[in-house]
Amino acid sequence: MRKKVFGKKLGKNRRGRGNLFRAQAKSLVLHGHIKTTRAKAQALRPEVEKLITLVKKGDLVARRAALARLGNDRKITAMLFESYKALANSRNSGFTKMVRLNPRRGDSAEMVSLSWVEMPEEEKKKNENVPNKN
Repeated sequence: MRKKVFGKKLGKNRRGRGNLFRAQAKSLVLHGHIKTTRAKAQALRPEVEKLITLVKKGDLVARRAALARLGNDRKITAMLFESYKALANSRNSGFTKMVRLNPRRGDSAEMVSLSWVEMPEEEKKKNENVPNKN
């Protein structure tokens, strides 16, 4: 019997999954992209979509809900609501994209890069100043 297990378990209990999604969502907002396994990225996508929907609403209730989902990190929440407001208003869904990468060397896990479809202007400027590491 299934009993209220939402989504994939990812080898973790409920608290572990919540912490994983919270940390990855914070990294995605902070850096603009993350590199993770395909299963984790697919499980994280709906969570991020819900955050951007809260940004689209933009009222105090939505800010508090986003703050709760991001682990009471006021800096990340403020960045989310300021930087990604244009992205939220420009489209109805499909805010993130997954790009396949080479498999992980140790266990051949499918790796992807999860990033925003459109990056905010501040992120574009920041990424132009950073030299390419490849």
